Amino acid sequence: MDASDELLQMATPSALLTLDGVIRSLNAAMATQLGRPRQQCAGAGFVDLLPEDQRMAAEGLLTHGATAKSLAMRVLEFPGSDVATVVCLVEARAVTDPSTGERLVWVHSLDARRDRAGLLIPFQLAAKAADLGLCMCSPDQQVEWLGGAPALAALFPQTSMPRSKMISRVHPDDRKDVRRAVRTAAAQSPWVRSRFLTEHDGWRVLAGQVRRVRLGYGGPERVFTVIRDDTRSEARRQKTLAEAGAERERADAITAFSSALFSAATEQELQQVVLARLAAAVGGSGALFALVDEGRLRVASDAGIPPWEVDALLGLSLDDDGPLPSVMRTGQGQFFRDHEELARRWPDDDGLPLPRSAPGTALSITPLSPEGDRPLGAWVVTYDGERPPSPEKLAFLTTLADLAGQALKAIRLQQAHVELSMALQESMLPTLPHRLPGLEIAVRYRPSQDGLDVGGDWYDAFFLPDGAVALEIGDAQGHDVDAAVLMGQVRSSMRAIAAHEPDPGTVLTRTNELLVAMDSPRFASCTMLHLDPRDGRVVGTTAGHVPLLHARDDGSHTVRTLPAGPVLGIVPGTEYPEETFTLEAGTALVMVTDGVVEGPRLTLDAGLERAGALAGRALRDRLGVEETADRVLDAVAGVDHLDDVAVLVIRRT
Repeated sequence: MDASDELLQMATPSALLTLDGVIRSLNAAMATQLGRPRQQCAGAGFVDLLPEDQRMAAEGLLTHGATAKSLAMRVLEFPGSDVATVVCLVEARAVTDPSTGERLVWVHSLDARRDRAGLLIPFQLAAKAADLGLCMCSPDQQVEWLGGAPALAALFPQTSMPRSKMISRVHPDDRKDVRRAVRTAAAQSPWVRSRFLTEHDGWRVLAGQVRRVRLGYGGPERVFTVIRDDTRSEARRQKTLAEAGAERERADAITAFSSALFSAATEQELQQVVLARLAAAVGGSGALFALVDEGRLRVASDAGIPPWEVDALLGLSLDDDGPLPSVMRTGQGQFFRDHEELARRWPDDDGLPLPRSAPGTALSITPLSPEGDRPLGAWVVTYDGERPPSPEKLAFLTTLADLAGQALKAIRLQQAHVELSMALQESMLPTLPHRLPGLEIAVRYRPSQDGLDVGGDWYDAFFLPDGAVALEIGDAQGHDVDAAVLMGQVRSSMRAIAAHEPDPGTVLTRTNELLVAMDSPRFASCTMLHLDPRDGRVVGTTAGHVPLLHARDDGSHTVRTLPAGPVLGIVPGTEYPEETFTLEAGTALVMVTDGVVEGPRLTLDAGLERAGALAGRALRDRLGVEETADRVLDAVAGVDHLDDVAVLVIRRT
């Protein structure tokens, strides 16, 4: 066929293209279908004027039309001149310009009025491939199921139903959003999630996106909806929210309990705090508080344990052979699931507050001082046997008991506020793993120079599920009890999150979301690393913290600035970028807080260079990580900073 102006005189959209797809000429109908003025289309790439998801199909059509002797046809979607896109069956074939002999490609839309359903076949196939469903709403308000994922088709056993009936199956609270999406005047609505009542599977969470499409050039406009089943993803989202809520609840409980312990200036006040808060904080039904006073027990209980159950313990000797004195002496807590377990382990004891009227009651005994320390006392918590405490709550109970024991020591030394604050911070600084295969680690922590303020500096190192090691260092804003509490919340939250999502960027993102949701008046800076000791691969990110130091055994060092986001707890929706690098064998990373490298007489850059040089020389001198950490910490004297400081050195062997 020879190219001529007659090819462009057709009523349907038509264009002549060069073999590389540039529009040589086109008629007004094709310009309308492309959604641009005619003069803007001429000279442009035909494929470039189509929606991005249509370009690959259009390129294939043009290639076939330019090279094959037979014509080529394909369904394509065009932008259109109004809110609705236009779906057309397009033909492409090779032609010759008689005036120049140039080979061209003639593309034009075919009349598909007799088979408009054929225009939808590519969209049905695409929906099925993407595990989506596709339905159409006709002018008579009938919703017709067009196909897609078989699992979604099973939710709609009727191939056609009135739109009103379809919406009646939507949860009442979601109908307003669904109706708004259906009535949208835009070419495409955002995804709208709603709960939908199916005939056989009950409530499902579905997401729909409404699109307005014109079937063929000059054809009728129809409203299509793409449907996605979000039931499982919504369940995962709700689980994540529940976990975050539980973590926040635990953090709130730590804050409330710890703050109350800090305010107790006498043993009586401490007893009031414990009996008023303990059972509720750990899900117990009752609590008893026993203190050692000159070798004998002084006991009090809350309303959950009747007084006559406590009488047998009053004045009991610490040397008595019973479970409560034994726990105090050994520093080892005990848990009994019911009366039978108590009687089996302590057959001669009849003096613990397990109500005889409730033989299924469980009981935990937690010492206030660890093994090897002077016995201070213990507390007892009873539980409904149908709801025994989880291992996490028992661990939480031990943490609270340790804090209470430290508070009691401080009170008895008449330095309640200062020493209790320090005990809180020390209790929140972790015990590092005893052995890290392929790695050597050392940490140092020094409180502020005046010995009165409590700060928020922390460090942590722990194993991840994939065998790698997580390393953290950070600084919570302030120098008071609240700073120490925030520090503990951040560190415990990061540990909990990393157990499920170990990527450093994800951990900081979720920790930031938690702190923002808590509406904390404080913020915290932090650096987190994911170190694989097998190959030295390090993935790191930071939230407004000072840079890393990378020291080598030849005495050199570099200051490594990681990709950063803002400090934690300020900006909602923040994502923290990551960087990956390698820690070579024999080299070390030095993580510090700002008190180590910045002060009134030292800039941050100068302080980092000084600390890095000290670490590099220590490795060159074949010193271990402990001596390296000491050298870096000793440099603090030259900083003249009153802040508390932390140093973490990790070396790959």
